[in-house]
Amino acid sequence: MNTLKIKNLFLRQSYKDAWTDYEKSLTKKYFIKWDYVILTASNEEQADAYRIQIESRLKQGLLPSSTHYAVLPDPDGKRVGSGGATFNVMKYIKEISDTKDCFQDKRILVIHSGGDSKRVPQYSACGKLFSPVPRQLPNGNRSTLFDELIISMSGIPSRIKDGMLVLSGDVLLLFNSLQIDFQFEGAAAISIKENVETGKNHGVFLSDDEGNVVKFLHKQSVEQLIKIGAVNSHANVDLDTGAIILDSNLLQSLFSLISINGELNTDKFSQFVNDKARISFYGDFLFPLAANATKEQYYKEKAEGSLCEELIECRSQIWDVLSQYKLKLLSVSPAQFIHFGTTRELLKLMVEEVSNYEFLDWNSKVITNDVRMLSYACNNAYLSEDSKLSPKCYIEDSYILGNSKVQSNCVISNVSIENRIIPEGITLHGLQLMDKRYVVRIYATNDNPKGTLEENADFMTLSLSEFLKRGKLKPEDLWDDMEHNIWFAKLYPVCNTMEEALDWALRLYEMGCKGENYSKEYLACERYSLFESFNQADVMSNIIWQRQLDQKIRIQQFIHLIESRQDIKKAAAVFGQVGLSANMKESLLSIANKSKLSTRMRIYYYLSKILTGQEEEELESECFQAICDTICDAMADKLTDEEHSSIQKEFVQIELPARINWGGGWSDTPPYCTEHGGTVLNSAIKLNGINPVTVTIRKIDKPCIILASTDSGAYQEFTSVCELQNCNDPFDAFALQKAALIASAIIPRKDKAELDSILTKLGGGFYLATKVIGIPRGSGLGTSSILAGACIKGLAEFLGTELTENELYTKVLYMEQIMSTGGGWQDQVGGLTGGIKLITTKPGIIQDIHAEHIHLEEKVLEELQERMALIYTGQRRLARNLLREVVGKYIGSDETSIEVLYEIQRVAVMMKFELEKGNIDAFTKLLNEHWELSKRLDAGCTNTCIDQIFLSCQDMIAGKMICGAGGGGFLQVILKKGYSKEDLRQRIRTVFQDSGVDVWDCELV
Repeated sequence: MNTLKIKNLFLRQSYKDAWTDYEKSLTKKYFIKWDYVILTASNEEQADAYRIQIESRLKQGLLPSSTHYAVLPDPDGKRVGSGGATFNVMKYIKEISDTKDCFQDKRILVIHSGGDSKRVPQYSACGKLFSPVPRQLPNGNRSTLFDELIISMSGIPSRIKDGMLVLSGDVLLLFNSLQIDFQFEGAAAISIKENVETGKNHGVFLSDDEGNVVKFLHKQSVEQLIKIGAVNSHANVDLDTGAIILDSNLLQSLFSLISINGELNTDKFSQFVNDKARISFYGDFLFPLAANATKEQYYKEKAEGSLCEELIECRSQIWDVLSQYKLKLLSVSPAQFIHFGTTRELLKLMVEEVSNYEFLDWNSKVITNDVRMLSYACNNAYLSEDSKLSPKCYIEDSYILGNSKVQSNCVISNVSIENRIIPEGITLHGLQLMDKRYVVRIYATNDNPKGTLEENADFMTLSLSEFLKRGKLKPEDLWDDMEHNIWFAKLYPVCNTMEEALDWALRLYEMGCKGENYSKEYLACERYSLFESFNQADVMSNIIWQRQLDQKIRIQQFIHLIESRQDIKKAAAVFGQVGLSANMKESLLSIANKSKLSTRMRIYYYLSKILTGQEEEELESECFQAICDTICDAMADKLTDEEHSSIQKEFVQIELPARINWGGGWSDTPPYCTEHGGTVLNSAIKLNGINPVTVTIRKIDKPCIILASTDSGAYQEFTSVCELQNCNDPFDAFALQKAALIASAIIPRKDKAELDSILTKLGGGFYLATKVIGIPRGSGLGTSSILAGACIKGLAEFLGTELTENELYTKVLYMEQIMSTGGGWQDQVGGLTGGIKLITTKPGIIQDIHAEHIHLEEKVLEELQERMALIYTGQRRLARNLLREVVGKYIGSDETSIEVLYEIQRVAVMMKFELEKGNIDAFTKLLNEHWELSKRLDAGCTNTCIDQIFLSCQDMIAGKMICGAGGGGFLQVILKKGYSKEDLRQRIRTVFQDSGVDVWDCELV
């Protein structure tokens, strides 16, 4: 039986249960929560940092709002011990409470987090409690020890009637809260079963048969633990986790020591809360609760500070009130105890042991822009592509830029490194100080800052004495009258910039480890010790540094996901539950302005779907405008202004057919075609025996340009250029003609000009009229783009300009972008070039369009003509809005859209193959396949009316498809053999009467 696997599965489920409880604590009014969550801190600066962290989580809705939160630094800036800090918590609760017994029916969580973190100095300023855990929470935030404790302890309030749960701020404890049932008087210690080899390095409980703690065993050898009877048959011990529950009666007894008749007494409080007694919660409060403890032993117990008379007097009174209670042992198993002890242990946990906690979703890389498959560990780290990192290094809250190289066994924290080599086995930690100067602390990852010169402790891979010798330093250079340990050594120059401080940190390494002689300059510097720099740290600036770095990384992650074509949901998840901040949005817009089109348009589009309201609309418009502007600019460069000597013809008339699309529609639309190329199969058609698209141009004597739309009755004379330049209003009756004038280089797109001057050069004014005969707008037969093509073709002939087919297509595509309709090229190619053709392009902003004509045998063409029919739906659909919907899905990297846009091109090519083989039935099957693909691409391409039309004649038709984008306009069908168009017409007219639905005559041309 794989017990480890079973344990991990249990803990994973327990963590999921804890997360569920945590979410309930945020959303459920009657879910039992902590009444108080109180943190202790070492000083006011650290307390302020804790408050900022808590306030940030409250604003984000990440902490229960009904809970009262407080952060209490040691009074008067003096170190009063964890027991003194607990008395201070009681004092605080009493002062804000309006009841005499302020602990009764209250559930209080206290996390002691006011230590100096000497053995992990990079967490001294922020506190170990808010040190990162290698996990990104389901809400998107990176986790800290505080977050993990809040989550894992969310179920405990419902398991206790009242009282105080006290936790150590450097231990992560994982267990299932259902294993806790505290229903007795006094206190309880939450313990976990752990192997004796682990237990020998920690505290261990020895209990009696009734489950009461009888003795505390601290760092005993394996042999001693076995001899005492603390090891069970599975070679496990009851490990002291630092988690203690005190009931309200015991709390009231403790409170009596600092109060008189239930009211706080300042003198008594000062007796127990001071830097001389330095009462320990774990030593001074718990020892009297052990069943076998004696007062004499208690007086001799090791002190947190010094064993002085003040402490002995406090212990005497503590014994009197606490010895009446017992300490129950609550042993939970399976469970996990993770201690954030030393820098070396931290590195080992992050680099080597993190995989042991994959079942908790721990990861060696949390919040980084680096997508390289390298095996280092990091948390909130920004790395350049050229940086090199050893597999055994850990980077947190830092930038590693340029060609920097970080070697093995390094820990890098809170610094920015550019083009530097960090030696093996080194820890670097940067701090901004309250006076806005900087210190970068450097030491070996294996160093113990508690080590002393007298013990010849290690420092920077050497002994401390050897380091001083090589660096040409004397003890008095580093220490005043304080004890000669690393913690108090004035090692680190205080500098005006982080870069300068980093220079000195690496020089310090070179002084000791390489014998470089910087001692004269070094001794001239103002220097701080680990202790001084921690106490002078501007914690708020370091929090801001971390948040700004976090935001920059998330922005880069977002950009990477966009550029790797991940969908909007995945990209938006980068910003977590908190979402996109205003600063991040502005940064992304700034990046968009400097980026190539593929990134720029996607930033706009993705943001439009993340944001709401007016911003959504504006950003979506920015996206499509970026596409239009890029294509317009590229085409404007290619289509240089043509010098027209004069009008060459008095009168020109152009007549063009409509087009019917069979395969590949939408693949011709920017930006898909510009990024992948497009493939379309279509044909030119006459309707009711005529070419329906007509453009008429004639020279006039008036010095103006007259535009007319004879089918709509619109008519207007223009005498200024500015009136003709505005052509992107979809409700402007002359938008198309105006765009044709610009694309033909008659009117400038943006520049100012006088119309009189332009017309003088041309030799007079002219009249331009357009007409679409008999075809309603929104037909799906491409008439708008074909009309644009007719305008361009007519103006070229009118002005004596010869255009190749490609130049003609390009100018029409240019018109589409000028008008902001954003359409593709298949319509104009379909109408400007006769016959059936497979039209293809390769990727590129300027589309090089290749039309391959398909030559069918006469009998095949006759069969296709005989069996093909058009049905008008009596509806119209505005293509502009539709285009944004469909093209937007592609821009947003919708998987279905990307897949379908590829598949419809494959189908188009197969259609060509089957037509050339003369297999109309196989062509028909492909048409049906395309219809299904079209519906996947855009569900709006069909509707109830369209479905009913197809349903009404399904026994007659072998194939069906929309024309154009669908949703209205014309439908196309291939009849089964044996049915005629007249049969179809009679069926349609019988079903739909005079509603406008009818079969139209069409002819392939």
